[in-house]
Amino acid sequence: MPAYVISEVQILDEEAASQYRLLAAASIARYGGRYLSRAAEAHVVEGEPTARRFVIVEFPSMERIQEWYRSGEYADALKFRDRALTRRLIFVDGTEPTR
Repeated sequence: MPAYVISEVQILDEEAASQYRLLAAASIARYGGRYLSRAAEAHVVEGEPTARRFVIVEFPSMERIQEWYRSGEYADALKFRDRALTRRLIFVDGTEPTR
């Protein structure tokens, strides 16, 4: 069953963010993830507005997300994270398609 990483991001340093994105994208691909939305502007229709950007990544399973998040490849990207951005990171299970 697919699972999703949802990240609500505020960029702090564009140069560091560029390095983070490059390394994160390579690690995501290695673990079977694919971007569904990348740094998209949110159109809030209910609740408080936000200036943050959203990233949504689909993985084959929650197990694969956990493997990716704990991987050495992603650890390389995390070296840039604190300087690059602040975020809220959420892992969500998907559902089986209905017929």
